[in-house]
Amino acid sequence: MAKSEWSFKSAVELSAALTAKKVSAVELTQDAIDRIERHDGKVNAICVRDFDRALAAAREADAALAHGERKPLLGLPMTVKESYNIAGLPTTWGIPAQKNFIAEEDALPITRVKDAGTVILGKTNVPLGLGDWQSYNDIYGTTNNPYDLGRTPGGSSGGSSAALAAGYGPLSIGSDIGGSLRVPAFHCGVYAHKPTFGLVAMRGHTPPPLPPLPFERDLSVIGPMARSAADLSLLLDVMAGPDPLDAGKAYRLDLPAARHNALKDFRVLVIDTDPVLPTDTAVRATINTLAEGLAKAGVRIARTSPLLPDFAAFSRLYMRMLMAFLGATFAPDIYAGAKTAAAALPESDNSLAAERLRGIALSHRDWQVANGGRTRLRAQWRELFKTFDAVICPIMPTPAYPHDHSPEQEQRRIKIDGEEHVYPDQLAWPGIATLPGLPSTAIPTGFAPDGLPVGVQIVGPWLEDRTPLKLAELIEREFGGFTPPPLFDD
Repeated sequence: MAKSEWSFKSAVELSAALTAKKVSAVELTQDAIDRIERHDGKVNAICVRDFDRALAAAREADAALAHGERKPLLGLPMTVKESYNIAGLPTTWGIPAQKNFIAEEDALPITRVKDAGTVILGKTNVPLGLGDWQSYNDIYGTTNNPYDLGRTPGGSSGGSSAALAAGYGPLSIGSDIGGSLRVPAFHCGVYAHKPTFGLVAMRGHTPPPLPPLPFERDLSVIGPMARSAADLSLLLDVMAGPDPLDAGKAYRLDLPAARHNALKDFRVLVIDTDPVLPTDTAVRATINTLAEGLAKAGVRIARTSPLLPDFAAFSRLYMRMLMAFLGATFAPDIYAGAKTAAAALPESDNSLAAERLRGIALSHRDWQVANGGRTRLRAQWRELFKTFDAVICPIMPTPAYPHDHSPEQEQRRIKIDGEEHVYPDQLAWPGIATLPGLPSTAIPTGFAPDGLPVGVQIVGPWLEDRTPLKLAELIEREFGGFTPPPLFDD
């Protein structure tokens, strides 16, 4: 088999080929490097290249394989979101003032994937401060969607999703607080998993120049991205677990098995839209097609349930808590302006934009009240998951949209079936899993009529990550999965 024929294989397939000596780690790494050099002038997914060290690591992997060593990721090339510290490479989070910051040590997740034998090709592009669903910044420029170079690949892990779609290795890792794993997976037709909150220790996924200390960032997680559902589990198992400097001194991870191993045994609630943020015709159509297919496969499908928490209420709560967290890092003048603007809001204004503004100015007392609301929300989800094993719902309301780099996100607009909606209101669908901290697996489900990828998220019960991951694997097996962009059929 020619080297180029390996470019879109899954990590599981490549690992088997490496073990069977059908291909070498050096060949896989060089193939990925060649693709980056051939195509990334158009895509601009890889913002930091580390090819010399990658080839050295691949040679070490081949030597280990020759001696019979077996590790979960041994010899597999992968990319890493720019926001992770890798010793000797810049970590900027797209912030121009940090363009010369060089990490002195690997982040804990990087140590874990390296210990599992992976070959890191380089780092993938992000938006400024990881704060957008488009991946552009003044240091590294704009990353384009491999299915349409004039459109966003998603963000903030947009470089990683574009790299996967373009064939630059089978694996990547990203992060998620407002959909930053799931949204780029949706827009580039790949897979991602937002783990249960706190499942994967984040030390070293740190904005520069902060020191890489154990640190719990409210709502935020890190997790795997791939071109195949089974690969997500492979990578998550390597990454997951408490930090040995922190909770790992006393606790060990023992995730429960998936609730079921056959499609026909799953009970699934399917949601395709909501008045808070409608989805467009293409997104609804693919969700309905999937629901019909699952029902034919024996899955017990429900389309409504009184157990589902109120979408409008928890979306408002999510906006407040998200912006309370993010607002803590705002410059003093911006924070003061937001506080003044929030105080001037009429009490009757319960728009999502108003809740975001209130969140920036949230007092600690008010945050505690909001956190009580989140506690009650988690209890509602626990009740729902006594009746259902998973909830399938949208990730974003539309396929990838054209690049829009206007500076004020609250002034941007997206069009849903021709009607304009406020750009940051798109937070609502990712928030369905983010606010309660639930695991959520993003899967591709096909293409819109214009050829752009679409997909769904599978939300699962607290700490039962293996359940949505298993359902994702079964859906991929039954209905198919990743399809490479025609642009990269070489």
